Amino acid sequence: MKIKFPDDIRIYIACGKTDMRKSIDGLAAIVVQNFNLDPFENALFLFCGTKKDRMKALYWEGDGFLLLYKRLEDGIFQWPRTAEEVREITPQQFRWLIEGLSIDQKMV
Repeated sequence: MKIKFPDDIRIYIACGKTDMRKSIDGLAAIVVQNFNLDPFENALFLFCGTKKDRMKALYWEGDGFLLLYKRLEDGIFQWPRTAEEVREITPQQFRWLIEGLSIDQKMV
């Protein structure tokens, strides 16, 4: 992903499955109702569906929402499946996720 976000952005991943038919308003409602977070804060909110080959990201730019959608041509995202949980991840973990790696890297 080549989009540049502010250095101080917070990144939240909605663990479990999200209905990928939801658009901006539906995803913002999940942020508020399920996770008690503010969709207007300086944060990127990530969502994944059942197949795990596509994800959506919601970001408030100050004058409107940006909705990003990524579908992998081959493979799946290594998405945490603990339902009803939101986790804050680092920019490095976000890069791992986009590259198809697990956000929970283990040292060997």
